[in-house]
Amino acid sequence: MQRYFIELAYNGSRYNGWQIQPNAPSVQETLERALSLLLKEEIRVTGAGRTDTGVHASFFVAHFDALSPVADEAALCLKLNRFLDDSIAIRSIYPVKADAHARFSALSRTYKYYLDKTKNPFTREFAYRSYPLPDIRLMNEACAILTRHEDFTSFAKLHTDVKTNICHLMEARWEDTGSQLVFTIKADRFLRNMVRAIVGTLLEVGRGRLSLEDFQKVIESKNRCNAGVSVPGKALFLCGIEYPDCRI
Repeated sequence: MQRYFIELAYNGSRYNGWQIQPNAPSVQETLERALSLLLKEEIRVTGAGRTDTGVHASFFVAHFDALSPVADEAALCLKLNRFLDDSIAIRSIYPVKADAHARFSALSRTYKYYLDKTKNPFTREFAYRSYPLPDIRLMNEACAILTRHEDFTSFAKLHTDVKTNICHLMEARWEDTGSQLVFTIKADRFLRNMVRAIVGTLLEVGRGRLSLEDFQKVIESKNRCNAGVSVPGKALFLCGIEYPDCRI
């Protein structure tokens, strides 16, 4: 039995997230079906995390175990890319240590959220428009408050099966690229719906509807009902995952 990491990117528009769900298309199911067919054995794929419906990944990692060693990883990449449609792109496949785990071995994950400043027909499918345009200075002041906390219950999807809502943030900031406002957030782990709920609440600060003091109270309340609405998933990208050296 040999374990492999597979690096990929996907457009989540047509999928109900990464994880397999009954009666709904998912990236995990699509990838498992393709690998099983090409490797001629039943393959189960484990992802680095679960992305919500419509959320994208410009960089994603999953692992799978194969009874028979893959003779040529590069050739398998080519075959997968020919087999899969244009919504999923396989970047690389490589053998890793037996205890390497796409989810549990990850040291950090990075997401980006994109806001268009003006109407743009070429980015509208992957960016969100906010009315009025928020104050980036106020949102970055709120980000400084955010990074001082570890309990993100106020931004977590209710009634999930996680054991803790503690996450350790390493970075949270907005930048103005000229045509867009881009939010970057990096942490050791994320809760379901967490990033979209944080962005929605930061926008309330940026629009002047929520003061910095109120933002602090939202976090401390540990009550999802006090935070802002979740922004659409179409503008959210998982773009980075860090691992210790686990290649063979």
